[in-house]
Order: sequence, then structure tokens, then C-alpha cells
Amino acid sequence: MWESFLEILTKTSFLELFLIFFAKIIEVTISTLRLILINKGYRNYGVVLALVEIFLWVFVASSVIMGLSESPMKGVAYGLGFAAGVYLGSTLEQKIAVGKVLIQAVVPHDKGIVITDKIRALGYGATTLEAFGKDSKRMVIMVFANRRDSKNVVKEIKAIDEKAMIISSETSNLSGGYMRQIRHLIK
Repeated sequence: MWESFLEILTKTSFLELFLIFFAKIIEVTISTLRLILINKGYRNYGVVLALVEIFLWVFVASSVIMGLSESPMKGVAYGLGFAAGVYLGSTLEQKIAVGKVLIQAVVPHDKGIVITDKIRALGYGATTLEAFGKDSKRMVIMVFANRRDSKNVVKEIKAIDEKAMIISSETSNLSGGYMRQIRHLIK
């Protein structure tokens, strides 16, 4: 029994298993990025990634399927590569931070004026609304920013009012108004 199990594990070379694993990571990472980019309106980039993705898939999947019966470890390498690719793709997407966000901050009125001046001085457009909280006059500040820049905007707000209530949400459509120059995906 152990001999047949050992034979299954060693039937395929480590290099071939590594290539299947690595190619699957690349393919699924590309797939994850493609889906995210298309959903955020970057269709041209998505089409290019889809072409690379499908070529990788055809060659890797056919290699695994054709040799699965004599080497089940190919399926294991394929599955592990898939999982690692999903993780790597989502991590990479967070790093490139594609898209736009609407940041809303609810702050005391007096601090709202200071925050708005600071945000505008940094080059962002800021719209304010007068509001009333439970016990005091408040200000709602709305800022549209690139996702890449959103942490900086939040940091500036928190530097002035650490208790600010901040809500960030991704936006898919933006028309009119003022927004800091949107960076292209690839410079």
C-alpha cells in the first residue's frame, strides 16, 4: 500500500508539478485582475488579460487533464495553484487600488471648516453639508478621490478630528464636478 502511495507521489517530476502550480498561480491572478478591471470599466486592459489567461488555461488544464489518471499530484498542484492565484490576485488588486471612492466625514461644524480647507489645499474637491447630530451642529464633508489616494484623505481628516465618523464607498460612475486628476492604470 505505501509503495503505491509513494509511487503516486513521485510519478511526476517535481519540476513539472512546480510548473503546473506556478502557471496556475499566474493564470488565476490574471483572471482575478481581469474581472476586477472589467467591473471597474477598464475593458481594454481586461481584454488583453483575458487573452493571456485563456492561453495559459488551455495549456495548463490540458496538461493536467491528460495526465491526471497516471499522476493525481498534477491535480493537487493545479488546485493549490488556483487557491494561491486567487489570494495573490486579490492582494495585487489592493496594491494597485483601481477605481474611485466617495469619502464622507461627519464632524463637528468648527472642525469641518478646518478639514475642508485642508482637503482643498491638497487639491481635492470637497462638498460640505450642514447637519445636526444628536447634541450639536455637524458638518458632512464629501470628497471623491482615487482609491489609491483614499488613505491619505482619511489620514488628513483623522489628523484634525480623530473621532470623525468616516464612510468610504466605491463609486462606479462619476460625472461633472471637480475631482483631482484620475491616474491611469498604467503610467
